[in-house]
Amino acid sequence: MPEVLLQLHWPDGEASRFYSPSTVVYDYLQPGQSLTIAELEHRGLAALREASERVRARYGFACTRTDEEASKLRQRLARFGPADTVEVRALSR
Repeated sequence: MPEVLLQLHWPDGEASRFYSPSTVVYDYLQPGQSLTIAELEHRGLAALREASERVRARYGFACTRTDEEASKLRQRLARFGPADTVEVRALSR
């Protein structure tokens, strides 16, 4: 499956990356898009869940790395208020 690395620019000026095992993430996040923390939580976690399920459908097991990535994303999201904004700076395969 094609993998995707997401690069996000956070309200505190830091940038981070997280991994998706599927390009389904493009259905949820687009380069140049600005999202509130609440929107990113909803869209980002949904993208990771769907990506993991695509792995399950193809290989017979879920992608455990998406669980790790979702946990890292939740930790990062918790640092900010729901109305703060995050910019999707780049998406790459």
